[in-house]
Amino acid sequence: MDIAAMFAGIATGISAAFGGPYVPGAVLDVTGAVYDDGGSITTPGTLTSRACQVQIDVATEAMRQSEGYADGDARFYILAATLTGSLDTDARVEVLAGPNAGEWLVSSIERDPMGAYYAGRGRRA
Repeated sequence: MDIAAMFAGIATGISAAFGGPYVPGAVLDVTGAVYDDGGSITTPGTLTSRACQVQIDVATEAMRQSEGYADGDARFYILAATLTGSLDTDARVEVLAGPNAGEWLVSSIERDPMGAYYAGRGRRA
């Protein structure tokens, strides 16, 4: 078992037993449109959804001091082993349950050194 899968197993087990902090979520991406030689759209972009487990937390002091911070911004964690593929700032995170349910814009993202989770700053969409 790799570290990310082990961490995700422990975190989701604790969340299931005690009601959080990780809840079901989804990473939402929009695929690019396909254009013909004349510039007309032949296939429109589509919304894709990838399941994950996500936690919303308070913004860190560093986030509060960074450029672009606004009241209501929050820190989020996504368990890497629960997400197929990667995550970037073009995505949105949808929290499907709990007090932070709804869509969040991803304004920054980083990966922890062990690869167990993605952490970033989000803002309600």
